Amino acid sequence: MQDRSTQFEEALAHLQAEVDDLSQLVREQHEELTRLRRQVALLLERAAAQDADGSVVLGDQKPPHY
Repeated sequence: MQDRSTQFEEALAHLQAEVDDLSQLVREQHEELTRLRRQVALLLERAAAQDADGSVVLGDQKPPHY
């Protein structure tokens, strides 16, 4: 009975360590995703401001020199 209890405790410890590692990974990915969303929003704002001036071509539009 002692061996089986020890096996369960070891398995639980490994699972807890794995859950902790995965939780940390999810936190890091969430932070990166938040940072990337902010960057995309800023880039879209810049592009919209430049597009209003006619100085930047976005998408499939032909450049003005064609």
